[in-house]
Amino acid sequence: MKTERSPQLRTHLSSPLIQVAPDLGFLYDLQNPGTKSHPDRSSPLCTGSSSLRIGSHARSPADMANDGTGSLKSLKISGNTSKAAKKKEVKKESGLGLTNKKDENFGEWYSEVVVNAEMIEYYDISGCYILRPWSIGIWEILHDFFDPEIKKMEIENCYFPLFVSPGVLQREKDHIEGFAPEVAWVTKSGSTDLEVPIAIRPTSETVMYPYYSKWIRGHRDLPLKLNQWCNVVRWEFSHPTPFIRSREFLWQEGHTAFASKEEADEEVLQILELYRRVYEEYLAVPVIKGKKSELEKFAGGLYTTSVEAFIPNTGRGIQGATSHCLGQNFAKMFEINFEDEKGEKRMAWQNSWAYSTRTIGVMVMVHGDDKGLVLPPKVASVQVIVIPVPYKDANTQGIFDACSATVKTLSEAGFRVKKDVRDNYSPGWKYSHWEMKGVPLRIEIGPKDLANNQVHVARRDNGAKTDIPMSKLVDEVANILSNIQQSMFDAAKQKRDACVVVIKTWDEFMTALNKKKLILAPWCDEEEVEKDVKARTKGEMGAAKTLCTPFDQPELPEGTLCFASGKPAKKWTYWGRSY
Repeated sequence: MKTERSPQLRTHLSSPLIQVAPDLGFLYDLQNPGTKSHPDRSSPLCTGSSSLRIGSHARSPADMANDGTGSLKSLKISGNTSKAAKKKEVKKESGLGLTNKKDENFGEWYSEVVVNAEMIEYYDISGCYILRPWSIGIWEILHDFFDPEIKKMEIENCYFPLFVSPGVLQREKDHIEGFAPEVAWVTKSGSTDLEVPIAIRPTSETVMYPYYSKWIRGHRDLPLKLNQWCNVVRWEFSHPTPFIRSREFLWQEGHTAFASKEEADEEVLQILELYRRVYEEYLAVPVIKGKKSELEKFAGGLYTTSVEAFIPNTGRGIQGATSHCLGQNFAKMFEINFEDEKGEKRMAWQNSWAYSTRTIGVMVMVHGDDKGLVLPPKVASVQVIVIPVPYKDANTQGIFDACSATVKTLSEAGFRVKKDVRDNYSPGWKYSHWEMKGVPLRIEIGPKDLANNQVHVARRDNGAKTDIPMSKLVDEVANILSNIQQSMFDAAKQKRDACVVVIKTWDEFMTALNKKKLILAPWCDEEEVEKDVKARTKGEMGAAKTLCTPFDQPELPEGTLCFASGKPAKKWTYWGRSY
């Protein structure tokens, strides 16, 4: 049932706040004339005009106002300063929208969303980003799911230093060759050159394993199962993108050692299932579980498994998380040996596994829309936002009291809920603001709602609106949030599945690739053939490669040939361009 909402409140500004200098590409804060902001031109998403790049450096809604179309204007100064100075400032309801559309300019759209939704802020070092509370809140919720789950597996948390000596880093040749271009080095202390440069960890195998060798002596010391929540630095890359490719990022990394390969194999799949749950049950993002090719596996490892997501708008796969069986290669290099029950010397079997803040970027890419971020309820720091809608001459205090009571009731029921009673913003401005931030459910309370002892609710995912009696508030909100979570996953899966194309020939492969599809193809599983496919498809959009060989294998009819080589096919593998 549709309810009348408050008419738009008129904007009134008693003093100039922000002016635009489009020729310089800066915003000047006239209340703080010493400050100015500018786009981070180091980002690859920062493309477009050389003046004020809204797409590449979108401001917070609270920082500026604009016209209804999204083009920036300086704010008009009121001429009547004597009365105007006494009136409260009310922000315009319009002007919070994005200037780029997801389907038209995905890169600029993404850059706008993560800044406007107050998830990140650009930093003055290229490829580094400030993670604001709205992002960290999601990371904490994922931590609060994953950490207890690995503790059930008797995995313990620890912390190892950030720095690595070059001698240790270079002990595993294949491993360091895989990471060498990305390693950052500390070469000075103050103005003095260090006698021996110190590396900053790109991952922690070489940091941790010398001590595994020290701690593991006999079979009773196994298994050794450690995890750390930390940051890592990977320096050399092009096209930095918030959450997706950054020079420093947060992650968890698990490192375990076992007496047998069977134990290691079992854990690899247990962890991979937890990663699937992170994406599908929490982030509402469908993923494919599978095994990486020899060319794409972790450097120095025995084999790599992964969960792979897909971004329909760009036609690119994205590696969501990885669980590696390292085999005994690192044990050999770092002398991680133990004496078994028979007194014989043996090498340990090892795993490593990790997921990072990339998870947040995948979620934004999959679910975001032209209004901004869309958050699945399970990971939203604020699941419900309550907004008072006072009309002129309405019982304002009664409406505010009803908002407070609603927040109290829902908070006590376990929901993450907040009210927005700021009096210098109109209700319409608040709607746009919280839509931009992706809050799953909005509750509005106006005079009619107060009179009828009800609330008016609006869903972020599909815009559906309805009235809920206060007597049924908790149950109805629970049902709606549960439905939003499932609906978001179902919609994302439907879009992903619509992009999957099964092919059998090279011509079909190229047609599907050019249409930005996720390609399932029969493959002979030869490394040289994969290299050849990469070489033949290299171009401005990037080369195609294997994403993973899914564990859930379709039937492979006898006599099926590899799409690329014409040799007998051994398996079905997903191919495509990727991030």
